[in-house]
Amino acid sequence: MLPLADFTIVDFSQFLSGPLASLRLADLGARVIKIEKPISGDICRQMYTSDTILNGTSTVFHAINRNKESIALDLKDESDRAVIRDLVAKADVVMHNFRPGVMERLGFDYASVREINPTVIYGEISGYGKVGPWAKKPGQDLLLQSLTGMTWLSGDAPNGPVPMGLSIVDMFAGMNLASAILACLYRRAVQNIGAHVQISMLDSAVDIQFETVTTYFRDGKHLPQRTEVSNAHAYLAAPYGIYKTADGFLALAMGSIPFLAKLLDCPALADFKDGEQAFQERTAIKAILARHLATQPTLFWLNILEAADIWCADVLNWDRLTQHEGFKVLEMLQRVVMGDGFTYDTTRCPIRIDGERLTARKGSPALGEHTEKIKQELYG
Repeated sequence: MLPLADFTIVDFSQFLSGPLASLRLADLGARVIKIEKPISGDICRQMYTSDTILNGTSTVFHAINRNKESIALDLKDESDRAVIRDLVAKADVVMHNFRPGVMERLGFDYASVREINPTVIYGEISGYGKVGPWAKKPGQDLLLQSLTGMTWLSGDAPNGPVPMGLSIVDMFAGMNLASAILACLYRRAVQNIGAHVQISMLDSAVDIQFETVTTYFRDGKHLPQRTEVSNAHAYLAAPYGIYKTADGFLALAMGSIPFLAKLLDCPALADFKDGEQAFQERTAIKAILARHLATQPTLFWLNILEAADIWCADVLNWDRLTQHEGFKVLEMLQRVVMGDGFTYDTTRCPIRIDGERLTARKGSPALGEHTEKIKQELYG
C-alpha cells in the first residue's frame, strides 16, 4: 500500500513545475486527475524540447505526465465548470500553475474552492509571486535563471553567463510544492484543516543558491569569481573542476595541491604550498593541472587518484552511463504502457520505501482519455 493511496489530486497545472509535483504525488500512490483544455490540452503536449516525438506528442509531456488520468473540460463552459466543482468537492488536493489572477477570473481560486471543499489543500506555483514589479512576467525557466544570478555561477569566467542544461528552477519549484502539500496533508490528518500553499519559481531559484547567497552576504557582498579554467564552483578552491584528458574528461573534487603535485608527478604544482593559494591562485593551478592531465588517458589518472582516496570520477555521457553496471543496478528505468497499448521507457520514481522501489506501469494519458470514466464515477 503506497502512502498516498486513496488521496485524489485535481491538477490544473501545465508544462513542467506543477506536473512534476503531481507526478511525485502520483508515484507515492495518489490518484492524479489532470484537467485539460479540450482539443489542445496541456500546452506541454505540443511544446517540443527536441525533434523527438513520442506517440504523436511531445516527449517531455509523456515523461512528466505518466501515471495520471486526463479529463477534457472547458473552464469557460458552465456545464463543464459544474463537473469541475463536483471534482473539487471530492478532492484532497487542488493545484495549478497559472499566472496570478487567472484562477480568480475563472472562479477556481483558493477562496472559491474552499467554499466547495473547506479542508482542501490548495497548491499553486507562480513565476514571481503575486506582488512586485515582476509579478506579471512569464515564469519561464531560462528567464528565472537569468534574473536570479544563477547563470553567473556556471562556465569558465571568459565565457560569460552560462545557464544550466536542465529546467532546474521548474524542477525545484515542483519539488517544493510536493513537499509542502505532503506536510499540509499530514496536518489535515491531525487537525482536520485545509491549507493554501503558494510557491514561486523566483523564491525557489533563490533558495537553490542558499550556499552561495549566504556566502555573498557574509563576504561583504563581493560577487563570486569563476575561474578562467575548469570552473565548477565559484566558491571552492582548486583543483575543483572538470579537466580534459588524452581520451576524455576527468572530474576532480577536493585535494591538497602539494599532495597532488607528488601524486601526479607534476613538479609545476610544487610551488603552491600555501593552502590559501588553492583559492587565491585557482586559475593558475587549474591551468597547470589542465595541461598535465591532458597527457594521459582518464583511466590512467583514475587508477592513481582513487588508490590515494582522492575524490574523482570519469565524466560519462548517457551512452556510457546507461551501459555501466553502476547505473544498471539502480534499475532507474521502467517501461510504461499508455491506454492505446503504446509503450515507452522512462525514469521511475527515485524514492524507495521499506526497501522497495516505487514503479508504476501506467503511461501518460491521451487528451481526455478518462473523461467518460470520471463522469461515470461522479454521476453514475
